[in-house]
Amino acid sequence: MAFTRATGKHRAPSRLTRRGAKAVGIATLATTGVIGSLASPALAADTEAPAADTGLSQIIAIEGDLADRIDAQADAQRHQADAVAKAKAKAEADAKKKAEAKAKKAKAAAAKVKEARESEARAARSAERARLGTFQLPVAGSYVSTGYKSSGSLWSSGSHSGIDFHAASGSSVVAVGAGTVVEAGWGGAYGNNIVLRMTDGTYIQYGHLSSIGVSVGQSVGQGQRIGLSGATGNATGPHLHFEARTTPSYGSDMDPVAYLRAHGVTV
Repeated sequence: MAFTRATGKHRAPSRLTRRGAKAVGIATLATTGVIGSLASPALAADTEAPAADTGLSQIIAIEGDLADRIDAQADAQRHQADAVAKAKAKAEADAKKKAEAKAKKAKAAAAKVKEARESEARAARSAERARLGTFQLPVAGSYVSTGYKSSGSLWSSGSHSGIDFHAASGSSVVAVGAGTVVEAGWGGAYGNNIVLRMTDGTYIQYGHLSSIGVSVGQSVGQGQRIGLSGATGNATGPHLHFEARTTPSYGSDMDPVAYLRAHGVTV
């Protein structure tokens, strides 16, 4: 009886295919530990390639290399993240340091400006006090013709309550210092008179004026003309009666010469 090949494309596996299949099988058996126990001379004889050619070592080497690469990449990413974090922290620290330095500089500048302003204000106050505290003669170039507490029948109290400055009729009479007018008008024996309240709280009276040039409540400055000298009231001739007081009322008089000298006026 003759045997014939069946029709169709049925071919035996090629040599390369068989070898690949065997390699896969061997790799599988090797991973399960079976190949060592089941190996036989027949199997060994049938194997056409050594165990080293199965590709198992290559697979393991590839997997190890891939793992190393993954670890290296992870390490690189960690290093990069650390570097970014450090750079960010440094930038934040530098920005904070700069902001603090800027704030400190601004604070110092503000303190310096404040100190300068306070110094200017103190200087201005000092100058104002000096201006307000500076006095002058009520009649320029005049002198005392009748002294304080001089006795005689000319005064109802028996003595002079002020001093008289020599002044021709119509001479300019000025405020000896800064003050406020508290009286301006007829004053009986004083004739036309003016009373000023000075900035130090004392009072000055001007008597026997021929005319008055200020009104009650008006503020006057040092050297400002307030009237003209004359001989009104109880007077024997033109002159200026000048009286220093602790109150605006008669009877609270004090030495006008000592008062003027205390304010820097040579009398």
